[in-house]
Amino acid sequence: MGHREDLLEGAKRCLLEKGFARTTARDIVKESGTNLASIGYHYGSKDALLAQAYVTLVEELSGAFEGGGADERPAELPGGPGSLERFRAVWANVVATMREPGSLWRLSMEIVVMGDQLPGVRDELARAQREGSRGFVSLLMGVPEEEVTDDTADTLGSFYTTLMLGLIAQWTFDPKTAPDADALTEGLRRIVEGATNR
Repeated sequence: MGHREDLLEGAKRCLLEKGFARTTARDIVKESGTNLASIGYHYGSKDALLAQAYVTLVEELSGAFEGGGADERPAELPGGPGSLERFRAVWANVVATMREPGSLWRLSMEIVVMGDQLPGVRDELARAQREGSRGFVSLLMGVPEEEVTDDTADTLGSFYTTLMLGLIAQWTFDPKTAPDADALTEGLRRIVEGATNR
């Protein structure tokens, strides 16, 4: 592994242990066995490196959204593209990642709450958000990511991303009362039923 990869791995470990605000460049250097100049050379800034580390952690976890683990081939999702059955299956997998001790999703809440104190990280993650929205559309609607238009990512994808952030907030605040996939699916069913009965 070169310095770039070492820095990324070190930053991932620091994020999971300390979060965004408490991780310093020196922490990353110590954890990665590199030097301070390497951060600027390879990533431009500590904030850009931390944002990339977070995105990488999420990407590594995204296999679980399809029912596979980080190193497993994804399971075949039930239901057709866009169906309530597929919606329920995907959100059940997402919720399962929130139940794990030390879930990385608490880092999302840190950005929401402290974003103004971490503007570099917030700005980097905001740029990556559309790709996350595109990934949700691909997963739930059964289309390749490269076929998801910007308009669809900015509408349907943003809807899914907003649902995800709300779910993260509820699971972070009070896991005992946070909704599971069945509750989310029933809520969506009622919305669809109400919209089609008018």
